[in-house]
Amino acid sequence: MTDPAWPPDGGTGAGGGPGKGAGPPPGPGDGASGAGGGRYGRELFPPEDPHESERIDAAALVYDPVTTRRLGELGVGPGMRCLEVGAGTGTVARWLLEEAGVAEVVALDRDTHALTAWELPGLRVLTADVTDEDLDPGRFDLVHARFVLMHLPRRRRLVHRLAGLLRPGGLLVLGDAVELPDTLDRSSAYRRTMDAMWAALWATIGTGITEVPAYPRYLREEGLRDIGAEVVCPPLLPGGPAAHFWSDTLRRMRPELEATGLVDARVVDEALAYLESPLLAEVGPGMAMVWGRRED
Repeated sequence: MTDPAWPPDGGTGAGGGPGKGAGPPPGPGDGASGAGGGRYGRELFPPEDPHESERIDAAALVYDPVTTRRLGELGVGPGMRCLEVGAGTGTVARWLLEEAGVAEVVALDRDTHALTAWELPGLRVLTADVTDEDLDPGRFDLVHARFVLMHLPRRRRLVHRLAGLLRPGGLLVLGDAVELPDTLDRSSAYRRTMDAMWAALWATIGTGITEVPAYPRYLREEGLRDIGAEVVCPPLLPGGPAAHFWSDTLRRMRPELEATGLVDARVVDEALAYLESPLLAEVGPGMAMVWGRRED
């Protein structure tokens, strides 16, 4: 969930393991992270904040149905060993075990406090970082990462490493943020504040979404087959979980928003009021899911 301003699975999960060939070609995400060089969960959205789990779960209410429907359609089910990268509060890991009936889920995140209280058969909690080059959690029938790569540097390299964790026939499923802004209304307080949010995320922790459309090509370059993709941009409606998530996110980022110089306190206040207004009607930031399968 676990990821904002992308959140839903905003942690970082596992990594390591060899991939195909001598390594991936460089991609635009292979440089340093943003200007601030910070990390999700440290400079922004620390997990110890008492409201962070609630914020993540609000996003999960929006995106879990999309994720689980797609995983089911891809044949995820009994007998499979799964890696959930950036497991967050564990809603997808729980679905995999309780609804899909997989054999094992390795739920990996840098912060796993929300997972350690669970006692689910087949759940293995692994506190680790997807960017750790020495980490090798094994091989899997499914590797899933939602709202994780966008927050990290060297995204092309991470795709290579995650693809290398697949067993023959295994699935790699990646989900990251996309946005379809109303280009006819660039001056509204909502639009200006959301633009400031993306700028602040980049400057503070290096979050970027411009590379997301390249993910299908990355999977093809890794030798995966049956590559597919879908984009879901949920509406922002009054009182809905998506509106709640974005209101909470913008409040938590307020100092960073104003530090961009793109908005001031008045504009942020107006945007927050709109998100809580009965007049709210926007195409919210969404998710692109991309998947591919390792040859048998």
